[in-house]
Amino acid sequence: MKKVIAIVGPTAVGKTSLSIELAKKFNGEIISGDSMQVYQGLDIGTAKVTPHEMQGVPHHLLDVRTLTENYSAADFQQMGRLAIADITARGKLPIVVGGTGLYIQSLLWDYQLGSREELKAQALREQYTQYAQKNGNEALWQLLAKKDSLAAAKIHFNNQKKVVRALEVFELTGHSIAEPKETPKPLYDFYLIGLDTDRKVLYDRINQRVDLMVEQGLLIEAEKLAATPTVQAAQGIGYKEFFPYFKGELSLTAAVEQVKQQSRRYAKRQLTWFRNRMPVHWYDLVLQPTELTTIETTIATWLQEG
Repeated sequence: MKKVIAIVGPTAVGKTSLSIELAKKFNGEIISGDSMQVYQGLDIGTAKVTPHEMQGVPHHLLDVRTLTENYSAADFQQMGRLAIADITARGKLPIVVGGTGLYIQSLLWDYQLGSREELKAQALREQYTQYAQKNGNEALWQLLAKKDSLAAAKIHFNNQKKVVRALEVFELTGHSIAEPKETPKPLYDFYLIGLDTDRKVLYDRINQRVDLMVEQGLLIEAEKLAATPTVQAAQGIGYKEFFPYFKGELSLTAAVEQVKQQSRRYAKRQLTWFRNRMPVHWYDLVLQPTELTTIETTIATWLQEG
């Protein structure tokens, strides 16, 4: 199996700098595993690595979409696997870096994703959500009870999101979401590095990063997207929060505070995803920078294992 390193974790913990260090030390090339860094022109708000920061290390899957184009986990899975094959064929080590958990998971394990299925799932989600808004949560749950009594028995009727998801899964697969499924198999011999730090330190770093982004011109990027607020790229944290400000409905201070708050919440969700769904080896390079030596030693040993 091909060797792949993946570096995951919330925003503002040093994933980019670690990836550059490891790429230089182990002859690697970097694949971005971030759902927003694929967009051309969104550099500040996505904390996209700069040419100077790259230090000559090749990067893949940056700037592969225009602002009005969509990009899915299925797109990333396909492009990411091609990048891994290409990098490995040239005798280099692929290093996947990002905070989008679904992307990393779909790349490293044999999850079956497809654009058609995603579109159908989205349509079903909207259909059932609208049904609940019109008829109420209990009526939606009754639908689930008729189609999938196993799932209905485990989900409270007021948990609209889970009821919708259960209906969606049953419609798409014909199987209950409550039935155990085969565990997807890993496609690569990967080593998963997770970066985290003390929660207060992390939140302070996120707040400081947002202030720096505003200084660097974040509002210019947000204004580009405000013209087409319904496109996928416009939904990213750090952009949509400014739309009310551009309309005169919110002060700049309040908009910036919302970006900080949403970024902190997203970091918490990222950590929950990685801790619950992936076999991650955790390190804190913010408060314990000497752990870099431990990471490098561990990677060197892992690479020699065949």
